[in-house]
Amino acid sequence: MTNSSSDRPSEFALIAQLFAPLADAPGAFGLLDDAAVIAPRAGHELIVTTDAVVEGVHFLADDPPELIAKKALRVNVSDLAAKGAEPLGYLLALSLPAHLSLEWLTAFAEGLRQDQRTFAMSLLGGDTTATPGPLSIAITAFGHVPVGQMIRRRGARVGDSVFVSGTVGDSGAGLDLLRGPRDCSHAVRDFLVHRYHEPRPRVELGLALRGVANAGLDVSDGLLADLGHMADASGVRIEIEAQRLPLSAALQAMWGDDLQARIRAATAGDDYELVFTVAPSRADGVMRLARNSTSISEIGRVVKGAGVVLLDDNGRAISTLKGGYTHF
Repeated sequence: MTNSSSDRPSEFALIAQLFAPLADAPGAFGLLDDAAVIAPRAGHELIVTTDAVVEGVHFLADDPPELIAKKALRVNVSDLAAKGAEPLGYLLALSLPAHLSLEWLTAFAEGLRQDQRTFAMSLLGGDTTATPGPLSIAITAFGHVPVGQMIRRRGARVGDSVFVSGTVGDSGAGLDLLRGPRDCSHAVRDFLVHRYHEPRPRVELGLALRGVANAGLDVSDGLLADLGHMADASGVRIEIEAQRLPLSAALQAMWGDDLQARIRAATAGDDYELVFTVAPSRADGVMRLARNSTSISEIGRVVKGAGVVLLDDNGRAISTLKGGYTHF
C-alpha cells in the first residue's frame, strides 16, 4: 500500500462518497446523524460483537483492499454465526494512514458492499480518523437471535460430542504461502490463499444449531486455544483426537498428513469454522445440519476435568508448544 493520498477527499466527503451508500438501513439515516437506531425483531434479542484487524497482524500490507474489507467484516459475522445469530448490521471505525489513495479506499468500500449483499447487512455508522501508524479497522457487528437461544461458550457438558465445520489449518497454510515461496501447485496455492483472504462464516449452520448445540464458538486463535476457552468457561475437559481432524486435500499436499501436520492445523488459527458440542443423543442428527457443502466432523468428546488436550492414535496426550495465537 504505497499509493499517494493526494486525490483523497476530506473526511466528510469521503464518508458521503464511499460509505453513505452502504448505509441503506432505515435506522442508519444515510450516516447523516451521530447515531443509529436498531430495532431487533419481536421476540428476539440483539447480539453484539466486535473485532479489530490491524495491518501486519491480521493481514499483509499488500493484500488487495477489497479482500481486507471482506475479512474485517467476515471475522465479525463469524462471531455472530457462532452465537446462532442472524446478521443485521455493523459499525465501522477506520484509522487511515496518509498514503492510502482514493482508488484503494474505493476498492475497500466495494468489498464491503459485496459482503453486505452476501450477508444481508447494512452499515449503520462509525468513525474515520487519520493515523501515522498501520491501517486499523474495527468493526462492531449486530445480529438477532430468538430470546434465550444464543449459543454460549459456557454450556459444554460431560458426555457431549465435539464437532467442527469445514476443515482446519487452511488459512495458516495460506499465510505461509504469502510470506514466502513454497513448493506447491497453483491449485493448492490458490485454494489455501483464498481461505486466508476470505474466511467463510457458517451463518446457516449457526442458525441450525440453535437449541441443538450446548456450547459453541468460532475458531479464530486456533482450534485448541479456542476450545480451551470453552473448557474453562464450562468447567470441563475437552479431548480432541488428532487423527479425526478434518484436513483439506490442499493442506495435506502442503503440510502432509502426519501427526506434526495435524498439530500445526490444530494450532494455526484464522479458520473461522464453528466448533461446538452436542449431547450424544443428537450426534447423529447434527450431521444432517450441513448445508451448501459445509461438512461437519466429529473430533472429540467432553469429559470430567479441566483444559483441552490433543490425543494421538493411542489415546495419549500430545505435548504442543502452543494452543494457538495470542496477542500478548
